Amino acid sequence: MDKRKLHFSSTLHLKFILIYVIFGFMASFITAMMVPGYIYDHLTDSAANDLYKSANIIATRYLPGYFTEDISLSDLRIQLKGIEAYTEAAAWFTDTEGNLLCTSHAEGYPVSPAFIKDFNPAENAGRTYQKGTYHNYFEEDVITVIAPVVDGFNTSGYFLLHKELQDIEHLQGQLVQRFYYAAAIIYLFSFIVFLAFELMVYRPLRRITDAATQYALGNLDYEIPVNAEDEMGYLSASLNYMSAQLRDMEKSQKTFVANVSHDFRSPLTSIKGYVEAIADGTVPPELQEKYLNIILFETERLTDLTRDLLELNEFDTKNLLLDKTSFDIHEVIRNTAASFEGTCTKKRISIELVLATRHLTVFADKGKIQQVLYNLIDNAIKFSGPDSSITVETTERGDKVFTSVKDYGAGIPRDALNKIWERFYKTDASRGRDKKGTGLGLSIVKESIQAHGEHINVISTEGVGTEFTFTLPKI
Repeated sequence: MDKRKLHFSSTLHLKFILIYVIFGFMASFITAMMVPGYIYDHLTDSAANDLYKSANIIATRYLPGYFTEDISLSDLRIQLKGIEAYTEAAAWFTDTEGNLLCTSHAEGYPVSPAFIKDFNPAENAGRTYQKGTYHNYFEEDVITVIAPVVDGFNTSGYFLLHKELQDIEHLQGQLVQRFYYAAAIIYLFSFIVFLAFELMVYRPLRRITDAATQYALGNLDYEIPVNAEDEMGYLSASLNYMSAQLRDMEKSQKTFVANVSHDFRSPLTSIKGYVEAIADGTVPPELQEKYLNIILFETERLTDLTRDLLELNEFDTKNLLLDKTSFDIHEVIRNTAASFEGTCTKKRISIELVLATRHLTVFADKGKIQQVLYNLIDNAIKFSGPDSSITVETTERGDKVFTSVKDYGAGIPRDALNKIWERFYKTDASRGRDKKGTGLGLSIVKESIQAHGEHINVISTEGVGTEFTFTLPKI
């Protein structure tokens, strides 16, 4: 198990690192393969469009004046010098045959020829520009745009601008370098994110995995350190709470098994012993009836215990289906109290009924409520001494009916008040006075009332008495 846990943690950690490395490699690869070309094409198109706009402005507004003799050649040179300075390109002004009429070029550009060989103004083939050395007049590749100079309705010449691609390539290099810097910063930031994920997700998850492994091995005392108040901290706290609940369940289960074993073993031992004594003739015939009554008593104990266990099992498995009907709670109280007449007469105990009205209708499972009343009255009789009384009282409060069963007996010790609802719990007084009790009565009472969505409370003072009060919905 430890090796599998270690393998799981190492594999998960390796996956995180591998994903981070792959992310860095893919980002670098995509940046190197796509970004330079994209930037180069974008800069080229942008520079060509700017050149084309500038060439058309000059060819439309200024150069036609040369053919109408509105501007002189010296003025034309000034104009071309200005456009050359603005665009940092070589400016050529030609006639329709390719003869250069006026030129201007920035420093670093070759001297322009007097005549353009194989001049073809349509050689851009529908595009706004072309790339290359332009008929081998340039040593490096340039962008060339051509704009017609129209005089009237006739094309009288052409204006050409040539811009070296070196400038664009230099700008491209600067932009790509900055992009690489940005990518490196993003990758560094992603490492910070990865580190934060390592500290805030992976390590807490590994601790949770370790805890789950410990719980699977049966070590329910293992506790996950909770250092945060986020979802991971909440999950860790939930698992710690779960382990505490499992410990309590394990302890309760062991106690339950021990109590069941004890409560079954004692009567079975008695039954076995008396039956063997009767069978082998140890018990004389005149005493057999006495011991048979003891056997019957112990058998009734086993029957009651089995019935109570089956009753509680219905609550545990959530299979309990309440048969809710409208009935008179006072009638049920009277009938239940009447069933104890023989016991009360024997112990000289009186049951006093203090009922709010003659009839009071509630909506609940009549059988379950009758069982609740029976257990509470039986419990009150058990803890009451001779010549005492028990009071069963009902009170209406809003849409609820409060029913209380009060005795004036031994009372419950303060440290035992929270334990009386536990299964098989018996106070020392109970064990001394009544060996017949199963220790499940009050557990069944509480489960029944809670199954109705209602509440039951107890108030007790040792040496004074005890009062149980539960609620039911009123019709």
